[in-house]
Amino acid sequence: MLPLVASLAAVAIIAAVTVSALLLVKRETQRENAIRDVAVLSFVRGFVTQYASLDPFHANDYADGILAQGTGEFAQQFQAKKNEIVIQVARAEPTTGTVQAVGVERWNRDGSADVLVAATTKTRLPDGKTLERASRWLAIATKEGGQWKISSFREVI
Repeated sequence: MLPLVASLAAVAIIAAVTVSALLLVKRETQRENAIRDVAVLSFVRGFVTQYASLDPFHANDYADGILAQGTGEFAQQFQAKKNEIVIQVARAEPTTGTVQAVGVERWNRDGSADVLVAATTKTRLPDGKTLERASRWLAIATKEGGQWKISSFREVI
């Protein structure tokens, strides 16, 4: 009888250790995913805030800052239109961008994230009136060299 009880106790202990290990692995995976979500959302929030906040007195700095956070297709397109963008920003009224909501739509197999962003921009016109505009964006953030960068950025309806 003693060998049977010892065998059952050993099986119970092995099962408990196995379940504990599986729960630990699951919890650690969830924690890593949450940290990754927070990192990409924080980066995209900062990028969109900068992108939507125009300062005509520092148009070149604006363009350089946006370009520094880009990669791939987005960086190529922005670089190709950089001079036009600088001129448009220099002619614009100062604008303040605010992110209202941001969320990860999905994680892609290559480690990039599709992030949806809702933002508003407020522009104070020379006559004292304030113009407010809402926009929604789809940003694809890619980790490159240990840093998040925008590889695609387009407005969605």
